[in-house]
Amino acid sequence: MTPLTMLLQATQVEPLAEDAAATAEALPAGADAAAAAGALPTDLDVWSLILHASIPVQLVMLLLLFASIASWVIIFRKKRLLDRATKEADRFEERFWSGAELTKLHAAATERNREIEGLEAIFESGFREYARPRRSVDSRSRLEAAQRGMRVAGSREIDGLEQNLEFLANVGSIAPYVGLLGTVWGIMISFHGLANVREATIATVAPGISEALIATAMGLFAAIPAVWAYNRFATRVERIASRYEAFSEEFSSILERQSSEA
Repeated sequence: MTPLTMLLQATQVEPLAEDAAATAEALPAGADAAAAAGALPTDLDVWSLILHASIPVQLVMLLLLFASIASWVIIFRKKRLLDRATKEADRFEERFWSGAELTKLHAAATERNREIEGLEAIFESGFREYARPRRSVDSRSRLEAAQRGMRVAGSREIDGLEQNLEFLANVGSIAPYVGLLGTVWGIMISFHGLANVREATIATVAPGISEALIATAMGLFAAIPAVWAYNRFATRVERIASRYEAFSEEFSSILERQSSEA
C-alpha cells in the first residue's frame, strides 16, 4: 500500500459549519411542523360553530329551525289526512257501486249526526238538496240544486286537504334565501374583523366563514323536505279532487235518470 493511500484513509472528512447549522435548524423546524399539524383540529364541531356565531346569524338559524320543525309537523299531519281521505273514498265508492239504495246511503250518512267527509259528504249534500221538498219545482231545478250542493261540498273538502300546503311552498322557496342572508352577514363580519389584523391568513377568516356557512346548510335542510312534500301532496290533492269531480258527475247522471223515469 502506497503512503498516499494510507494518508487518504487516515484522513476524516468533517462537515462544513454551515451544513451542520442548517441540519440542526431543520430538525427543530420539522418537529415544530409535525407538532403543529398534530394540533390542528380534524373534527368539525357544528354545535361550537353555532354557539360562536354572531347574534344575527344565530337568529337566522333559530328562525330556520322553527320553520323546519313546523314543516315536518305539517308533513306528517298532511300525510295522515290524505291517506284517510283516500281510504274513505275507496270505502264509500265500494258501498255506492254495490247497488245499495240512495235513501239507505243517505240515512247511513246522517245517522247519529256523525261527522262525514270526502265523497260521503259530497253525496250527502247533493242528495239532501235533491230530496228536499219544494213546491212547484221541476226535476231540472232539483238536479241543479243537487249539483250546486255537491260543488260546494267538494270545494269545502278540497280546501281542507289543501290547508297548510302554502306554508310548505313558502318554506321551500324562502328558506334558502334566509340562510344565504345569514351567510352573507357572517362573512361580512369576518372580513370586517380583518381591519385590526396586520397579516390576514386563511386561518384568520376560516372560523367566521365556517360559522356563516352553517346558516346556508340549515336553510337547505329546511327547504328540501318542504319542496318535496309540497310537490307530492299537491299532486295527491289534485288526484283526489279529480276523483271527487268524477263522482259528482256520475251521481248527477244517476239523479238525472231517476228524474226522467219519474
